Amino acid sequence: MALAKDNALFVEGSGGFRGSSFDKGDGFGPSAGMKKRGVLLLNLGSPKSTEVADVREYLREFLGDERVIDGNPLVRWFVLNCIILPRRPPRSAEAYKKVWMPEGAPLLVLTERLRRALAEELPEDVKVYVGMRYGEPSCSRVVEEMVRDGVEEVFILPQYPHFAMSSYETVVVKIEEEMNRLAPAMRRKILPPYYNDPGYIDALVESAKPWLAGDFDQLLFSYHGVPLRHLRREVPDYPECMEPVDCCPDRPEARARDYRHQCFETRRLFAEKAGLRPEQHTISFQSRLGRSVWIRPYTDETLESLPGRGVKKLLVICPAFTADCLETLEEIAQEGKETFLHAGGESFAQIPCLNDHPAYVQFLASKVTHWLAES
Repeated sequence: MALAKDNALFVEGSGGFRGSSFDKGDGFGPSAGMKKRGVLLLNLGSPKSTEVADVREYLREFLGDERVIDGNPLVRWFVLNCIILPRRPPRSAEAYKKVWMPEGAPLLVLTERLRRALAEELPEDVKVYVGMRYGEPSCSRVVEEMVRDGVEEVFILPQYPHFAMSSYETVVVKIEEEMNRLAPAMRRKILPPYYNDPGYIDALVESAKPWLAGDFDQLLFSYHGVPLRHLRREVPDYPECMEPVDCCPDRPEARARDYRHQCFETRRLFAEKAGLRPEQHTISFQSRLGRSVWIRPYTDETLESLPGRGVKKLLVICPAFTADCLETLEEIAQEGKETFLHAGGESFAQIPCLNDHPAYVQFLASKVTHWLAES
């Protein structure tokens, strides 16, 4: 049973993802009977502390993922172990220290708050779990916990609205691997990318209303960047995409895996819902790594150039993330603000991610409620 009419990759059943046995599921139905059911929030993860050793271990797992740094495995090993890990962990540890919360890493703390808020909206017998692609609680650990709890059916909610191999796909592939290894009989449904879901757009706009009601010149949509080669891997005939316009191939099967188009579409739908004029919003992509060409325009360059184009009061929103993390709290709210103000800007505000905003909780609860009714 397809989850989305424009994306046959996302189906219900038990087993694999993208060409594996996941494609063979026959869906949920009344014949399944009353089973113990759970909900799993999936995110990428964070180091367990700001100690350099813990940050190094996290980076080793994160950047060692072939869906993050792709290409030749030997080259990836050399880049990771001989270039990145000897230099990057101390700098990353200092960055984490700037945003670390009393309870721990922001991503983990905020995802846990979302878990509790979502659980309050669901029946008491439906337990909500949290799993992380890297670090703890690991995907293997959360699957083991669900097995101990007797969960027979689970609705998996990746916390990435847009499809990218380095975010949505890697969390789905990892949880599928662990479920196939540890709980092959556990049935599962995976929420497909929801970048254009009206409920998601409504929640995003609702969460931004207090900032949009104020005085600002422009709203910058800053999405996490990906290398251009990732787009070409998913959509082989992808154009150069060096201009800030939606230039993706106009084919449903391409757009279902086209991260860049999905980012532009979220921006378009948000602007329509919020009543923004074209000159009131723009787009950019952040967090690039290495020397290869990534999706443009780049956020750091955009922040530096906006004051010279008359934008003095700036709002920034980061819809690629549902939970605030290092990339939003340090890279944007701190470094990005400094870049913008140094270039001549007058005021800067980062609109928080959805986190556990009531509108987002209700959006996820509605998806789970629909699943419960179907199963």
